[in-house]
Amino acid sequence: MVAVHSTMLPLGTLAPDFSLPDAVTGKNVSPADFAGKPALLVAFICNHCPFVVHIREPLAALIKEYQVRGLAAVAICSNDAEKYPEDSPSQMAVVARKLGFTFPYLFDENQEVARAYHAACTPDFYVFDAKRKLVYRGRFDAARPGRPEPVDGADLRAALEAALAGKSLPESAQKPSVGCNIKWKRGSEPPWFPA
Repeated sequence: MVAVHSTMLPLGTLAPDFSLPDAVTGKNVSPADFAGKPALLVAFICNHCPFVVHIREPLAALIKEYQVRGLAAVAICSNDAEKYPEDSPSQMAVVARKLGFTFPYLFDENQEVARAYHAACTPDFYVFDAKRKLVYRGRFDAARPGRPEPVDGADLRAALEAALAGKSLPESAQKPSVGCNIKWKRGSEPPWFPA
């Protein structure tokens, strides 16, 4: 496991497009499916990373809470499923059902979406406003496995509140995430992957 930080994609970046299969339904999902929603959350997660396991139940609850207010959300797993079979679509579907995900859990098999978002770690969060401009990228909160901080989603919650209100967040509110590196396929590692 290599712990890495978010690359911090520039604020104002338009949400990169994608069309990825939902591990539960098999149906392809894209940002266009959420046209008209006031905010879009794109979360890069996986099944086995201890940083994700530490927050995934509170994350699922937070997303469900904000979906009532119009939030659109997707989670994406971009890990190499051949080397990490616990992150395969079949296992993703098991986790999504077990935790009651109310959002699509998408599989980025060729890892192009992770590259387009400059995703570096799991978890890594991106919040886009109604015009699909990036208003937040970074962490869920300060909680980490083995540390005493509460898993409350404070940083992501502040970002969602701002996005739904049509407001921007100051640079001081942008806190990089830290987690397991995305498990890149050999030869496809992006420039920001630690050597």
